[in-house]
Amino acid sequence: MRAFITGATGFVGAHVARHYANAGAQLRLLTRKTSRLDSLQGIDADLVTGDLRQPQDLLSALRGCDALVHVAADYRLWVRDPSEMYAANVDGTRALLRLAREAGVQRVVYTSSVATMGFRTDGTIVNEATPVSLADMIGHYKRSKFLGEQEAIKAAQSGQHVMILNPTTPIGSGDLKPTPTGRIIVDFLNRKFPAYVDTGLNLVDVDEVAKAHVAALDHGTPGERYILGGENLTLKQILDRMSAITGLPSPTMKVPHAVAMAFAFFDETITGRLLGKEPRATIEAVRMGKKMMFASSTKAERELGFHVTPIYNALRSAIDWFVANGYAPTVGGSTR
Repeated sequence: MRAFITGATGFVGAHVARHYANAGAQLRLLTRKTSRLDSLQGIDADLVTGDLRQPQDLLSALRGCDALVHVAADYRLWVRDPSEMYAANVDGTRALLRLAREAGVQRVVYTSSVATMGFRTDGTIVNEATPVSLADMIGHYKRSKFLGEQEAIKAAQSGQHVMILNPTTPIGSGDLKPTPTGRIIVDFLNRKFPAYVDTGLNLVDVDEVAKAHVAALDHGTPGERYILGGENLTLKQILDRMSAITGLPSPTMKVPHAVAMAFAFFDETITGRLLGKEPRATIEAVRMGKKMMFASSTKAERELGFHVTPIYNALRSAIDWFVANGYAPTVGGSTR
């Protein structure tokens, strides 16, 4: 099987590419001119230089492929020009699906996000059937992923063989950028996490997410969404677990959302708009934090053979990797 994978230089995409390679697939990997290729070391693949915002150039790369695995996305919680995010996540997805049809690609796996689910503020555990609409989406990232997912659903309804995967919050080794979740770990390791807000996330081992991308080709149902999750944890519980692994103190001060919003407004105004740099705190992130992002992966377990595993090993792997690669100083428990 020959697979064309987008986003392979990113955190999730690199793990997906490695699992496809281990499964014996011949790979074509989309990279950008500015992409770091560190995470692709040891993967036998043909590299294709291109950009989702100029998708027509990718038609020749798609020809001869049996599968398209579309992992790439513009994943930022703050962006100076939101149109760039919509161009990649919505327009790029629509065009790539069309090109896959033109090239005769038989199967598509589209990586969406759990962000498109209908989360509540009361900690309700949601699933793929929980009612949701565009109006529920907070911020440009969530809105763009929701609209991109709708393109995948429409393609499937028109007869294209498209499976949709919705990872929760992947963690593990190799988070080069790092992702917003990776920054939580890095900030904790660098003792820059003095307080926390009352919010919750579902953490999932990035390796389990990658395995599901391989399984979805054979076992997924076109047009269906599959949540790929792990443990539902409050932010405080996550910080406490990192404390247990590293020996570093977990913050004890809980900050009200109103205070966090005020800080985010200040940081976004000064750092983002005036200095042109990415702020550490964003209004979008604080608004998202009012909802407990707790989810169930029962459907993926039943239909894809997905495994929900305890998050300890993935969290420890992430910590060890960040320390080993210079993102944070060595801490007592992270190297044992």
